[in-house]
Amino acid sequence: MSGGTVLIGGSTASGKSALALALAEATGGVVLNADSVQLYRDLPILTARPGPADLARAEHRLYGILDAHQPATVAAWLALLERELDRCAAAGRLAIVTGGTGLYFKALLEGLPPMPDIPPCLRDELRASPEATPALHEKLARLDPDLARRLEPGDRQRILRGLEVVLATDRPLSAWQADRRRRPRLPEPVVGIALLPSAELVDPRISYRLEAMLDAGLLDELRAFRAGPGSGTTPLVKADGVAEFGAHLDGKCDLDAAMRATVLKIRRYAKRQRTFFKGQLGAALSPQAEVVGHENAGEWARTLLVRLDEEPPRHTRG
Repeated sequence: MSGGTVLIGGSTASGKSALALALAEATGGVVLNADSVQLYRDLPILTARPGPADLARAEHRLYGILDAHQPATVAAWLALLERELDRCAAAGRLAIVTGGTGLYFKALLEGLPPMPDIPPCLRDELRASPEATPALHEKLARLDPDLARRLEPGDRQRILRGLEVVLATDRPLSAWQADRRRRPRLPEPVVGIALLPSAELVDPRISYRLEAMLDAGLLDELRAFRAGPGSGTTPLVKADGVAEFGAHLDGKCDLDAAMRATVLKIRRYAKRQRTFFKGQLGAALSPQAEVVGHENAGEWARTLLVRLDEEPPRHTRG
């Protein structure tokens, strides 16, 4: 294999990682992470990061690279990924981009508008603001009404982002977002799929995977994380299972209740993923209504390699 790109998106527990690993083993390629929570060093069990056995079988990059307090923004991920794509292209290795964060794939395929650098002192000042989120939303409505209309009054993270941009540049974030988008170069040839199995297929896998996480020490991992500095402010608090199993650790519910709540949350997330990948990315990532497991990952990998061989060249920089 002399390079190229395979994009593997899709819903949780659909077999993305198994397929990416099979492809990497078959080609000597590199697995590149496109899942926001797997960027973090903390909670490797709960976020289903590739374990030591998988890491020994193929090279994985962009996993476990962020501290808990760092934001996993789309723009920051895209910049990191572009460097890794260039490295793969220079080495003639297949780049295998895989994950379930649909906005990452959308940015990769459609590009992002240029964004300004924000002075760290301004960012820190806004993040430390004692003002209630609705009051910050009202301030944003005066400075960037178009963006404020699109945001919920309680969406503090995006409200602060809008405020820092307009205060730093005297130009609304909505105006920056309207600028021409630039797409990274994808090493050719390029093929993409989205694994989007039905709820009937994926729901049992979600439950099984959570049970395996519990057996692997999920509760001990979460207990240690919650005792650490900054755990209350990290974006990881929104990861599936953190609040639910945290309630169990606090004695507010038994383990079965925490398990049921987490399963329900992940099922809802998987449904949103199916909707997003089909509606937003279906033209670029061919939807597949099946699951991939260790028993059939090799067959799926061979099918993708045939598609790569048949793919004509195309321009990939916007």
